Amino acid sequence: MQASKNKNTQKAEPFYRLSVPQPTSSEIINEARNVLRTLRTRRPFTPTDDQRKLFGSGSSRAPQNRPPSVFSLHASSFDVTESRPVSGVRLSPLDHKKVMSINLNQQCALATKKRANGILESFGSSIASRFGRAILPLCSALKPILVTFTKDEDSSICLPKPPADATEVRKVNSARARLFRRTSQGNFLSAKMVSPDQNEENPDSEEPSMKSNLCRSNDNCLAEQRSHTPFNDDSRQLICNEHISRLEREDFLKGTTGTFFFQLGGESDQMKKPGTSSSWPRSTGWKRKVTGLKDETRLDKSEEEEIFWHRKILPILHELEKVEDDIENLCLACTKLYQALSEGNMLGKRFKRRSVLLKTLYKLVDVDSDPLCLKLAKIILAMKVDGKNLLSVCKLAFKICRNEENDGVIQNDKLLDCLLEVLRTEDLHKNHEALLYCMGAIKFMSGNAVLLNEMVNKGAIEMFLQLMKQINNNTKGNDIYFSKLGHLLVQLTATLRNLAELPPARQQLICRGAAAELCVALEQRKCDRDVCTYIIRIFSKLSSYDDFCAALADCSRCYMVFLALLNKHQKQQDLVIRIIFILGNLTEKNNQAREQFFKERGSVNTLISLFQTYHELDLDAQKSYHEGGGEERKHPKHPSEAEDVLIKLIRVLANLSIHPSVGAALAAAPRIVELLVTVLEYKSVDDCEELVINAATTINNLSYYKVESSAVQDKKIHIAEMLLKLLMSNNMDGVVEAVRVFGNLSQYHEICDFIIQKKIYKFMIALLDAKSQDVCFSACGVLLNLTVDENKRALLMEEGGIGKLVDCLEDFGPTDWQLACLICKTLWNYSENMTSVASCFGEDTDTLLVLLTSLLDEELVLDYSLNRDLRDYHRLYWEREFKPVAEKLLHRLQSHHSFPL
Repeated sequence: MQASKNKNTQKAEPFYRLSVPQPTSSEIINEARNVLRTLRTRRPFTPTDDQRKLFGSGSSRAPQNRPPSVFSLHASSFDVTESRPVSGVRLSPLDHKKVMSINLNQQCALATKKRANGILESFGSSIASRFGRAILPLCSALKPILVTFTKDEDSSICLPKPPADATEVRKVNSARARLFRRTSQGNFLSAKMVSPDQNEENPDSEEPSMKSNLCRSNDNCLAEQRSHTPFNDDSRQLICNEHISRLEREDFLKGTTGTFFFQLGGESDQMKKPGTSSSWPRSTGWKRKVTGLKDETRLDKSEEEEIFWHRKILPILHELEKVEDDIENLCLACTKLYQALSEGNMLGKRFKRRSVLLKTLYKLVDVDSDPLCLKLAKIILAMKVDGKNLLSVCKLAFKICRNEENDGVIQNDKLLDCLLEVLRTEDLHKNHEALLYCMGAIKFMSGNAVLLNEMVNKGAIEMFLQLMKQINNNTKGNDIYFSKLGHLLVQLTATLRNLAELPPARQQLICRGAAAELCVALEQRKCDRDVCTYIIRIFSKLSSYDDFCAALADCSRCYMVFLALLNKHQKQQDLVIRIIFILGNLTEKNNQAREQFFKERGSVNTLISLFQTYHELDLDAQKSYHEGGGEERKHPKHPSEAEDVLIKLIRVLANLSIHPSVGAALAAAPRIVELLVTVLEYKSVDDCEELVINAATTINNLSYYKVESSAVQDKKIHIAEMLLKLLMSNNMDGVVEAVRVFGNLSQYHEICDFIIQKKIYKFMIALLDAKSQDVCFSACGVLLNLTVDENKRALLMEEGGIGKLVDCLEDFGPTDWQLACLICKTLWNYSENMTSVASCFGEDTDTLLVLLTSLLDEELVLDYSLNRDLRDYHRLYWEREFKPVAEKLLHRLQSHHSFPL
């Protein structure tokens, strides 16, 4: 009998005991459900700004240290001189190489004049007398032009450098000699007559001869320019047109590198035979060829542009000048102007009449009308202005977008396309201030749901991340440029914050590696509170989703950056609470994240310091409420700021404690356990329900670990006293959490004695009547641990405990095999020393025998109509947990039953 008793005693296991070193998968799931639980909480609330500003009302930037959100714009804000076409020439002080260039041009002009005289003489006296008066003045009017190029123009064109030594000087002189020989021997302004048929048959013929060898830059390369000028065989007509000469100058400029060209010094009349047209029809098939140019129809294009300008553009400009007071007609004219420019391929920098057009548009900026300014901004941006004008037009767009009432017209006029093009093409170093206002305008647009979706569809996220990457890669320390890029980064991250919650945007942010790039920006800008706040808000939104949370967890440096920010901005509640919320999301489901964060240097100390800081703030706030007669705050709708930080901070501790080694280390940290118990001491569940329940849950997780120097074990009696207060509250969630903690602590004899002394066991038996499986499970766990002690087993007979256990087995057994197993273990401990089933179980004996027999019938209890996964799940717990215990219990009952079934 004694051996049997010892054997039965060994079978009795306390609730939640870690019975095996390597638990099975079912035991792991069981432990996760019953003992170690993660916590969820609400995302911190982010209020929207009442007004659209470049920097929000809560910005840490002083007004004098940031660009203004309000400014005045007028026509004078634009630079008219910058509006000249790209081919325009700006003179600069002459140096050695430029003086050489001018001398060379002057000699070339003289040689050209001589050749013109030779041409007239070859035509004969009759032709010379007819055309001499026109040709010679034109040739004499030729003046040298020094070609210089701005940075915006073709970078392949450069001026020759002065020679470094005597050898180089000889090379230059030799090149100049060859140049003059070629120009003196060839027919510089003459052309051989070619019939249309011949021209079409042999378009690459070498016979026509207008050739010019011009000196290239330092490489001393010679570019040969050839042109074919058609003449009529009978009339020998020579056409000299200013329009053609200008085109030729542009052709020379764009077709050669480091060359010089000649420009006529004034307006010249066309020379034509009476009765003939000033230009030949294109249907005749005459072609003007210039060797080295890919575009052989440039003359025709220039003519078409001139015709289009006079027919389509000029009338609209005249209309804009006439109806300056009629806003509606001005807007209509601007719409027509944009369409006409687009149709004529005149948008951009290459349009010859660009300056005239832009001057007209700049004047209209003074008209006080947002719809008109919107259309003006769209056209000016499409003309690819730069410098001061780009800044001014971006400010104009910013000013329009600042008014929320303009969102409708902005959407219709497609201003977003123009601003995105600016972000895509403009140089960050050169135009960072213009990009600032451009990005600010886009930020305002992102406040509109329709425009927000449009950004995603137009690929804006990729552009934003590319811009962020440029900013991250252009860090130069704490200099002025670094600060200015910080202003731009504020606008960029604020826009991404608005985009973050759109599902398509979230997917793009994950695919484009936004988490890593944002972490880089966060690390570089730790001292910029505005940038940090927006990036943390982005993470706060996105880390609520598992896919982005996994991507962020893969950024190993994020934990170090978060800890650095917490230490630096410890009292910035809006920043701290979001970082803690993010850490809670990272540690909720990712065991690797729990371990990695815990291993970061100073991680636990940082959490303790934050806990202490906000605990003191909460105590001060509570004291102020009581002193100020704030008794009405007994049931607040929302936690205070300090309480909210503590809620999310405790959640991080609870989630970290799921990891075996991390949880054991935290359980042995006296300061952490002390602070958790302090919350239960000074805060009631009515004051702040979530805070108190989170503290109880975390204590429950830590109480699971039986480690040496466990701080939970050292304070177990005090913890039990605090839990009793929670157990007697009217908050059912608080009651269940307190019962769970008692389920772990009741493994200790001192706690079992406390439960008996305080009559807590009666409360546990009463909870068996609850219709909740979780409540019954927790209460049954405490009763199981009580029945380990032989002297406490009789307590189950009080308050109808045995009957309630049997009822729970009948109600929940077929759907919850974990709970059924727990009930059978409790009855097994209770019946260890029984001599008769009737005396032990009373009137519940027959019910229990029938119930156990039916629950052990596999065909009866396992529902095969369920899907395969769910059926396998039920079979796993039924076979591994319930069946072994239930079979032993049934065998014991049958062996002690007076009347076998």
